[in-house]
Amino acid sequence: MVLGKNSRGEGRKLSNYCSTVSIAVFVACCLVGVWIIMSSIVPIQNSVIQVSETINDVKNVASDSKQFEDKSGDMLEESTGRDSQTHKSQSDSHPENQDDQKRIEKVFDNMAEENQDVVRDNLDENNDLEKGPGNTIEENDQMKHVEPNTDEKGKESDGTLNSESAETKTLNGQIHDDELRGSMETLDEKGSDKSANDNKLGTMDEMVRETEEEKIKKSLHSETTHSTTGESNTEIHENSPASKESGTPSESLIETSTESGTWSTQAAESQHEKESQKSLISFESRYDWKLCNTTTGSEYIPCLDNWKAIRKLKSIKHYEHRERHCPDEATTCLVSLPEGYRSPIKWPKSREMIWYNNAPHTKLVEFKGHQNWVKVTGGYLTFPGGGTQFKHGALHYIEFIQKSLPKIAWGKRTRVILDVGCGVASFGGYLFEKDVLTMSFAPKDVHEAQVQFALERGIPATLGVMGTIRLPYPGSVFDLVHCARCRVPWHIEGGKLLLELNRVLRPGGHFVWSATPVYQKDPEDVEIWKAMGEITKSMCWDLVVIAKDKLNGVAAAIYRKPTDNECYNKRIKNEPPMCNESDDPNTAWNVSLQACMHKVPVEASERGSIWPEQWPLRLEKPPYWIDSQAGVYGRAASVEFTADYKHWKNVLVHSYLNGMGINWSSVRNVMDMRAVYGGFAAALRTLKVNVWVMNVVPIDSPDTLPIIYERGLFGIYHDWCESFSTYPRSYDLLHADSILSTLKKKCNIVTVIAEVDRILRPEGYLIIRDNVETIGEIESMAKSLHWDIRLTYFKNGEGLLCIQKTFWRPTKVETVVSAIA
Repeated sequence: MVLGKNSRGEGRKLSNYCSTVSIAVFVACCLVGVWIIMSSIVPIQNSVIQVSETINDVKNVASDSKQFEDKSGDMLEESTGRDSQTHKSQSDSHPENQDDQKRIEKVFDNMAEENQDVVRDNLDENNDLEKGPGNTIEENDQMKHVEPNTDEKGKESDGTLNSESAETKTLNGQIHDDELRGSMETLDEKGSDKSANDNKLGTMDEMVRETEEEKIKKSLHSETTHSTTGESNTEIHENSPASKESGTPSESLIETSTESGTWSTQAAESQHEKESQKSLISFESRYDWKLCNTTTGSEYIPCLDNWKAIRKLKSIKHYEHRERHCPDEATTCLVSLPEGYRSPIKWPKSREMIWYNNAPHTKLVEFKGHQNWVKVTGGYLTFPGGGTQFKHGALHYIEFIQKSLPKIAWGKRTRVILDVGCGVASFGGYLFEKDVLTMSFAPKDVHEAQVQFALERGIPATLGVMGTIRLPYPGSVFDLVHCARCRVPWHIEGGKLLLELNRVLRPGGHFVWSATPVYQKDPEDVEIWKAMGEITKSMCWDLVVIAKDKLNGVAAAIYRKPTDNECYNKRIKNEPPMCNESDDPNTAWNVSLQACMHKVPVEASERGSIWPEQWPLRLEKPPYWIDSQAGVYGRAASVEFTADYKHWKNVLVHSYLNGMGINWSSVRNVMDMRAVYGGFAAALRTLKVNVWVMNVVPIDSPDTLPIIYERGLFGIYHDWCESFSTYPRSYDLLHADSILSTLKKKCNIVTVIAEVDRILRPEGYLIIRDNVETIGEIESMAKSLHWDIRLTYFKNGEGLLCIQKTFWRPTKVETVVSAIA
């Protein structure tokens, strides 16, 4: 009995113990569950708070933006910029690029890293909302290419990304051809300025903005205007796919369709990924890039290194072998990089030195070293600023010319000049200090790489020769022409070459000639001087002054072209003869030289009858002679001139300068492939961007090049189905506005892009504005070239693409038969 009782007592104790343990375990599980639930709730709450704060920021910015009177640029001011991480990865692959410019770029790098930290903090908190509407996989890929910029005004000091320092993909304010015809639309939007973080927020931000879209649509103007209210920087049309399909007007037009319209589905994402992979395979197999195997290697210039055509020339007496001879078929191969090539030294330091490996030539060092043209110093080529006629520096020589004839007035009356036989272009390089723009040119001859040196230094120059065809410039455009012992035989064949200078020289303009016949008494020099005297007198040029430069031991003769036809009419002999009236002095592309002179325009409405306004007034004021003319787009030319200028200033301020990730401190040499009125170059000048622009007017476009010169800029004619007369790796940025779609109809667009690759420096930029089809095709080619896509945007059939070239070169090789000497 006792045993039984004791047994029951032990059972009760065990039962009580189990109950206690069970309760403890239950309580512990509850506590753990609560902890897990609380842990999961906190980040969600934080995310919601972050979304709400960002939405409020956007609304505040929308209201604050009323202070801006004009926001008709492509994208919001200070919207996007250079990605410090991308820049770092590129620099890591080329460590020498950091060493040579580390001090200058240190500030930019620090600012970029600080801004990048802010972006990462915001995005990390919202990763679960990345794939909302307007942020599909494709759009997220685009986001990787449009990286946030540093905010120089410190607007992000509170740790949040406001809409004035964020990514926006718009083409607002773009003036297309139809807009210049009078159909420009102004948009009055609220809440459309989105940041890169806003685009990542997705659904919650989307739902809030759904109600805003209706307000935006109601505010659209039905009449065409050119001013904006300042409340928005995004262009939207009521019938555009973006306004109907996207919850916000500033988002990408390419979206994944879903039934709910809110969340993307796995099926849609999987399909999109498959299509992306297919397109990747497609463009890699479609464009089979190869390196050009040529005699000139990394300095191949197709239209100047066509040895097949040069060998067939019957004569080279008139420098025919230095002229353009383009291959029958344009090349599609890529030019190799010199061994040890690195990013060029930045301006203005580049004026004094360049990397030797970028242009490894010593012939000029040997021939012209005693004249201070160029020297080798360690791993650099250095340029003391001298020349054949100014061994003691170009600045002294420039001042000497000014003192000899004060009327020249550098940078005021004389703004655009032509330097014939420029050497390494130190003359033009130092004229920048006088606000003078110099078109320097020289042939690709035994003085190897002189033009290449000039371009590498950041000085305007192009390859050309005084031979058998006209220079590719309009008539009467240069304020002054300069020749310092340029080795051109002006006196032969009745002064045929001198007459070509007469064609391009503005009436009342000057010709400065500082060669040995001016001051030496050798029999040959005396004979040449006598012949020049007779020719210039028959051309009615006045010998204004002969001045001596005691420091350099040289002298210069300065001539002046007449401003009327009185002298021509009084000549006893019609030698050289006057050109036929049917001979257009502005026709210059592949036109043979004529030994004749054109009459000087004297009518008040004719171009050239009045000297242009003094610089810089001439930059912004429409030339007097276009007042009564129709413009390129059908409206009055003066109206288009002003609209074009205003447009490009807006685009630069609101998009190009801060919105594409372009490191403008690395940009010096710029080319506008279709310049029209030169508004892009003029805007860069007005905004004091430290660049020079080669304005190209295609030969099948309206001839607006005289207008460009009239406003104090310069440019050249060219056929983009052929190679440009410049060395490889000449330009830091190429701008192609509505030109590539036209070229597709004329020639193989692959050859054009191959030429763009040849001209553009590694790490240089290409900006394209064109139709959607063309943009898509070029983007595909750019990817196959391993270029970095900085920005892609489409809207209403138009597109904007910004690409950065890399150091990539293919491994396959293609021999160019015509280029083997």
